Amino acid sequence: MVPVLERITYYRLQKGWTEYQMAEVSGLTQSTISSWYRKNILPTIPSLEKLCTAFGITLSQFFAFDEKTVSLTPVQKSLLDEASRLTETQQLALVEFFKTL
Repeated sequence: MVPVLERITYYRLQKGWTEYQMAEVSGLTQSTISSWYRKNILPTIPSLEKLCTAFGITLSQFFAFDEKTVSLTPVQKSLLDEASRLTETQQLALVEFFKTL
């Protein structure tokens, strides 16, 4: 089982943020975040999604046991970001193009 609050703390510290800064960037209230730790309760999935967006990771990455299996280089992330703007047909054509390289 993933220790959710520990993972949140890990990613917050990686960014060098206080709880207040994390709240500001994620759009959550500081009282909500503080209550998770005080009461030892888990955040909701929508709250986790906001945190993950603030951290620049996906929910899959947050819950991954081995970060190396889901880490992307900046170039890979850029490629995926650009590809996500394409239609499905264009994406399939891009995959075929990559196969020819």
